[in-house]
Amino acid sequence: MKKIALITGATAGIGEATARRLSTDYALIICGRRQERLGQLKTQLSEHTDVHTLSFDVRDRAAVFTEIDSLPEKWRNIDVLINNAGNAHGLAPVHEGSVDDWDAMIDINAKGLLYVSKAVLPGMVDRKSGFVVNISSIAGKEVYPNGNVYCASKYAVDAITQGMRLDMNPHGIRVCSINPGLVETEFSLVRFKGDEERAKKVYADITALTGDDVADAVAYVISRPAHVMVGDLTLFPTDQASATVVNRH
Repeated sequence: MKKIALITGATAGIGEATARRLSTDYALIICGRRQERLGQLKTQLSEHTDVHTLSFDVRDRAAVFTEIDSLPEKWRNIDVLINNAGNAHGLAPVHEGSVDDWDAMIDINAKGLLYVSKAVLPGMVDRKSGFVVNISSIAGKEVYPNGNVYCASKYAVDAITQGMRLDMNPHGIRVCSINPGLVETEFSLVRFKGDEERAKKVYADITALTGDDVADAVAYVISRPAHVMVGDLTLFPTDQASATVVNRH
């Protein structure tokens, strides 16, 4: 079998695009909450490679370890871990924010990433080989108005990535963070609780990144020679210069 890549949040957006992009070169473990979508994606990608599905919510610690521990023997040697699962909920000043939204963002973006990494990294350490790609955000580099807790969760991803890179260095395991700016996916629709008009305004009058653009970056990073590690990669659409500076035209 080919080398194995495990991708969280694989049922939509960046995760799905990454699964499709890597399907020519890797056997895939695709993970997500939506079992039906996982099944559909497996059917499509199985034309190109071996695919195994795991259905769990990354914020459910017990489910993460149970599902990953359930992998058949031939799927256990994971070469690449792509921590993609993440979310944004709400956009409000901190004194008006929803505590439930805060919990969801911290539990998924930071703690979920840690749970999955904890389940996968020991095997990489034993084999002295592996690559971890954490999908973060420009929000992990720059705080923007009303983004308080979402930005905090992505700053946590940045810090976790840096710490992970230090901890994995003695074991020959490469660790990278990819930090996209505006990517047109379901992201804003989720953030605004299904408000399609508000979500569309985020990407209005610009050419945003697509999930495929980020997937290409993932493929580039993990295909570098063994002695090369891209540690941190920020990706913008040309129309965006920072978290808050966007050229709409």
